[in-house]
Amino acid sequence: MIKFPDCPLCSSPASHYYTQITRDFLQCSNCRSVFLHPKDYLSPEAEKAHYLCHNNDPEDVRYQNFVRPVTNRILQDFSTHHKGLDFGSGTGSPILKILKDNDYDVVQYDLYFHNDAELLTQRYDYIACSETAEHFKEPYKEFKQLTNLLNPGGKLYVMTDRFEETRDFGTWFYKTDPTHVFLYHEKAFEWIREEFGFGELRIEGRVVVLGL
Repeated sequence: MIKFPDCPLCSSPASHYYTQITRDFLQCSNCRSVFLHPKDYLSPEAEKAHYLCHNNDPEDVRYQNFVRPVTNRILQDFSTHHKGLDFGSGTGSPILKILKDNDYDVVQYDLYFHNDAELLTQRYDYIACSETAEHFKEPYKEFKQLTNLLNPGGKLYVMTDRFEETRDFGTWFYKTDPTHVFLYHEKAFEWIREEFGFGELRIEGRVVVLGL
């Protein structure tokens, strides 16, 4: 019997779910999420090169509109005296631009492009994590860190395309990006809420709001 890696989020057993050419996807028996087999991860160098191919222009109105579900919620829930973090901001962040244009106190962190470790020693009232969580190779570690970065009463806004078992996985575009390694089922966010002590969980389209 083949032994597959356990789920990197909740550590539960996983089984084979789908093979895309040579890339194997596994499904967690507990949180129901689908994740890429670690053997198929890109190297850090290849991953960074892939991100550099993205056309991330924060001045692009279409890109700004894409992240509006996140920024609108932040503008609604917090004010200019609160401190925020755009986690996984990439090469250029429309979230940062929109919030700064509204005089919000927000900084950006990105593993490859804005890697200021000092920012991860501070605390924030809100954290935007847009189109980033699906890149987490160690989602448990990442969500634990994000929780620890929040002040009491803080909120985490995660935008990602969620996996549903009713999807036609073979034609789902989201899984074809080689850097998308963890595809969250709704049950995964329920597990995250319980595991890390969030009192609030709201799922609004592609945006998940977790509040302490």
